[in-house]
Parts: sequence; C-alpha cells; structure tokens
Amino acid sequence: MSARTPRNPHFEQVVRDSFARQGLMATLGARLSLVEPGRVEIEVPFADAVSQQQKLFHGGVTSSIVDTSCGYSALTLMTAGSEVLTVEFKINLFAPARGDRLVASGRVLHPGRTITVCHGDAYAMRDDEPDVRVHCATMVATMMRVEAG
Repeated sequence: MSARTPRNPHFEQVVRDSFARQGLMATLGARLSLVEPGRVEIEVPFADAVSQQQKLFHGGVTSSIVDTSCGYSALTLMTAGSEVLTVEFKINLFAPARGDRLVASGRVLHPGRTITVCHGDAYAMRDDEPDVRVHCATMVATMMRVEAG
C-alpha cells in the first residue's frame, strides 16, 4: 500500500460530510472544490463579510481555509472512524489576498497513523483572469487523528 493510498475507500464522502457540518466554513461561504487522496482544495468567494478594512480577504479567513484544507487532506488518508484535529500550524501571509475568490490547497507531506504533516497554500484569483493565481500565503501544519464520536 502506498503512503498516498486511502485507508478508507469512502474517504471523499467522509470529508464532504464533515465539511458540511462546519459552521465556520458555512459562515465564510466556503466550498470544497477538490477532494482526492492526500489533497483538498477549498474556495471562498469575496464578500464584505470576509474582508478587512482595505477590502482584502482577512488573514483569519486565509488561515482558516488553509488550515481546513490541510486537515481534510490528512483525513483523506486516515482509516474509517477517524476525525482530524489541528495540533499546530505556521502560516506566512506574504501578498495581499485581493480577488474575487480565495483558493486554499492542502496536501499531505508525511502521513502517519496518528500524526500527519501537511503543507498548504492560498491563492487569490479574479474571475476575469481564471488562469492567474496570486500566491498569498503558505502553511505547514501538523494534524492529529482522533476517533470519531
């Protein structure tokens, strides 16, 4: 079995069901745009409710969706009956998050039975330039597997 082979054949539904229960993601208007083994992407459309005073995406929104994309990327490789919690993360916000949507991409760097290390990036995008992604943040995160329940 490869390190990137899901241990739960229903990983995608598990991730989608868990995401649907997240109040913060609903509040932000976030949606899952990609769920595959070891990788998850989340998008948030721009709105005044997710902005800071300069009409950029708030850093808290950026941190939240990158953290969540990392957590769910870890969950894609965990056994059935798992949930995931963030143990720690370090984020660098290095460019203005200005655009029509913010996309967070999380991927597993090192999967483990209990601890998984992930990497995430955030990109600001404009609808009139769909091929242009402004890399505005990067994260390294440690996720912990816990029993569902």
